[in-house]
Amino acid sequence: MSNEINSESDPGQPTVYQIRIKGHLGREWTDWFWGLTITLEDNGETLLTGPVVDQAALHGVLRKVRDVGMPLLSVIRVKPGQAEAADVNETHHYRSKKRRRHT
Repeated sequence: MSNEINSESDPGQPTVYQIRIKGHLGREWTDWFWGLTITLEDNGETLLTGPVVDQAALHGVLRKVRDVGMPLLSVIRVKPGQAEAADVNETHHYRSKKRRRHT
């Protein structure tokens, strides 16, 4: 089985994901989501955007979404530069100053 997901990017770099959930998360959740950018959209959805080092870390983020009890709407892998272009029409943007350490 080929690894198509990493074929377009540098294998040493984390993959950037956009995770869309129904409802708005408050600013207090930024550290909980390991430094992902939290964007509140006008339509009542929240977009979590940022690099995820591997599939295990992605599953960890998805477990956190489950734990807050908000419906998961989509998970999209984005190409470098695509995530920044999507932020143009967003309303509120929170970014954690704390980054998760990977050991």
